[in-house]
Amino acid sequence: MSTADLDVTALAVFVFFFLLVTVMGFMAARWKRGETMANLDEWGLGGRQFGTWITWFLVGGDFYTAYTVIAVPALVYAVGAYGFFALPYTIIVYPIVFAIMPRIWAVAHRNGYVTAGDIVHGAYRSRALELAVAVTGLVATMPYIALQLVGMEVVIKALGLTGELPLIAAFLILAFYTYSSGIRAPALIAFVKDIMIYIVVLTAVIVVPSKLGGYGHVFAAADAAFTAKGGATGLILKPAQMLPFATLALGSALAAFMYPHTMTGVLASRSADTVRKNAIYLPAYTILLGLIALLGYMAYAAGIKVSTPNDVVPALFHALFPSWFTGFAFAAIAIGALVPAAVMSIGASNLFTRNVWKAYVNPNIDHAGEAKVAKIVSLLVKLGALAVILFMPTQFALDLQLLGGLVILQVFPSIVFGLFGRFYLAGGLLAGWAVGICWGGWVVFGDGLKPVHTFILGGASYSIYVGLVALALNIAVATLVTIGLRSVGVKQVAAAG
Repeated sequence: MSTADLDVTALAVFVFFFLLVTVMGFMAARWKRGETMANLDEWGLGGRQFGTWITWFLVGGDFYTAYTVIAVPALVYAVGAYGFFALPYTIIVYPIVFAIMPRIWAVAHRNGYVTAGDIVHGAYRSRALELAVAVTGLVATMPYIALQLVGMEVVIKALGLTGELPLIAAFLILAFYTYSSGIRAPALIAFVKDIMIYIVVLTAVIVVPSKLGGYGHVFAAADAAFTAKGGATGLILKPAQMLPFATLALGSALAAFMYPHTMTGVLASRSADTVRKNAIYLPAYTILLGLIALLGYMAYAAGIKVSTPNDVVPALFHALFPSWFTGFAFAAIAIGALVPAAVMSIGASNLFTRNVWKAYVNPNIDHAGEAKVAKIVSLLVKLGALAVILFMPTQFALDLQLLGGLVILQVFPSIVFGLFGRFYLAGGLLAGWAVGICWGGWVVFGDGLKPVHTFILGGASYSIYVGLVALALNIAVATLVTIGLRSVGVKQVAAAG
């Protein structure tokens, strides 16, 4: 570990807040605790008792991650207006949450389901479809956890610490208090994390422009930089960018709450009304996200030059704020990695325990056994994410995460359609899932892991988010196969209530 450019004041503030949330993480094991933690309902869902405010912080905490704070301004810095697709996406998502997630909560609560795999098996009585949903969730989550560690790695490096030891230490802290406290740890820490992030961002959007000559100068500097770059960058979307911008926003919104971590946050809620209220209140985070994105433009006005766009936010804070506030901001970002990484590992371990281990290895496992397996798997999942960061290029995690939205989007029909009717058969949904995954993966890998593909139709070109096209193909295949199966007398197996 090198400390050649160590910022001692910033590091001291950073360590103070990091230790604070570490203590909170271990104390969380006693917070709102039931009779025992040896139960997935308690360890993995917090006893399904989180009210409106706890759920608001928890879901917001695992939806708006540390990598969001790093990556969104980085994308805006790199490409301009196109990077703002995250804003309409986080507006579109909440009506979808309002319509769908309370039904999912009600079915899960009534039947004791812990995961999306449980819900799908209950609806279709198909182990194959359940396994497909579980494996999809696990595959989509792993690189997502790795990216939280990337966000943490960026701020640790900006503090002047290099080498692997600081990141490993942070990982161990996260692993141990998640093992001990389950979802209560990120739920409690989310309060501190979100308050810190709000303080940092609101301070930045007031102080930074005042130091740089106002927002007029900020936008003028960014516009001049984009004009010099040429190409598709700019303060305003180019006509050719509008379709991919819109399809990325819609596809991302449909995928967002299919991830195991966001599903886990919803299922930990106290009631369906709690979920509905959160769908109304959570757009407040969209305002915060828009302010975060503006940091990408502010970097140009501040004359920030970086080797990689991911370094833009740390470099901006280093340049314009005193060391103590820089340490506070970096702590907020790092803590912002702990909350989603913890919930992601819990969601993934719940999936593995219920829909792989219990379904195929030990069907007679009791509640205590399930909790034990989930705790061990949560450690292994985080260890796998750490290995990606330590032993593979960071771009590997980023490239895989680009596939995450495409992959998780393909379970949308299996999870959602059964909530509103019983037309689709498990065989049709499984066929649609397979076609969507295979076709989407083939297109994306053929394009060098780019999420948008240009289709030529009638001599005109259309650039569209691959995941959305794969979902349309998925639904079409599922519909046709279901019609075919019904025509030969295949019927839906009786589902759970």
